[in-house]
Amino acid sequence: MIKTISAILSLCLLSVFGHFIQAQKPDLQGHRGARGLLPENTIPSMLKALDMGASTLELDVVISADLQVVVSHEPWMNHEIATPPSGNDMTKEDKAGTNLYHMTYSEIKKWDVGQKGHPGFPQQQPLAAHKPLLAQLIDSVEAYVQERQLPPPHYNIEIKSSVQGDDLFHPQPEIFVELVMATVFEKQIQNRINIQSFDVRPLQILRKRHPQIPLAFLTSKPDNMEQQLKELGFTPEIYSPYYKATTADLIRKAQGKGMKVIPWTVNDLPAMQRLLEAGVDGIISDYPNLFQQLNALALPPWSN
Repeated sequence: MIKTISAILSLCLLSVFGHFIQAQKPDLQGHRGARGLLPENTIPSMLKALDMGASTLELDVVISADLQVVVSHEPWMNHEIATPPSGNDMTKEDKAGTNLYHMTYSEIKKWDVGQKGHPGFPQQQPLAAHKPLLAQLIDSVEAYVQERQLPPPHYNIEIKSSVQGDDLFHPQPEIFVELVMATVFEKQIQNRINIQSFDVRPLQILRKRHPQIPLAFLTSKPDNMEQQLKELGFTPEIYSPYYKATTADLIRKAQGKGMKVIPWTVNDLPAMQRLLEAGVDGIISDYPNLFQQLNALALPPWSN
């Protein structure tokens, strides 16, 4: 009788646990939107990522001379993707004169960042595009999902700052953080964001001033996680390592500390499969179109 009751209880627990696992969908993030398919960090790229099944839009922000929050990976014009208003070609050396922190947004907007296409992404479809304001991007995304009755997305916003860049490529981190958060609160998306950075300083400021905002620590060298967390001074909600350095042991250790593990930037199905089977909580990819193929793979129950 006792064995029978025990067996029934075990089956019930397995059933409940199974439903819990299945509910834990991986967070599928479109890196700079859909960088592999459309020009990075542009509104069309973000909308494409949503169409491909991304649950989170990963993007980068910098600050203009008139203190506008601009969606851009570099705080200058990248010669590989940018074309000046003159239409002339741009060289690598020309970037010295294109510091976005020294340009107003009206000047930045005149540059095209899509018609060239990125040489590193042969599948990328060139199109006329400019660097949008964070506020403009949010407005466009929110209108798009409402019109198409899509689930409201999460936003993973990276603050691009460094000690060397202070007052040169961006304002001091305290000002940088508050400019970004002003847009977040204005657009009322504070419950659907996290902020990430390689720089510990904006994360530390956010934890003090806006403790309700989930934070992600970015790293290319996760082998010294303990030292990184010591320097940070707290345990963030997300640990985001370079995908090639993300091992099963690292995942266990980070999750054991209460952090989700979301590696970057995973651009092929075998790597996605390996990481999902190892237990990551999400993946960041330039190719969100690959997300649609994940269900065909032999993955844990929660990915179905």
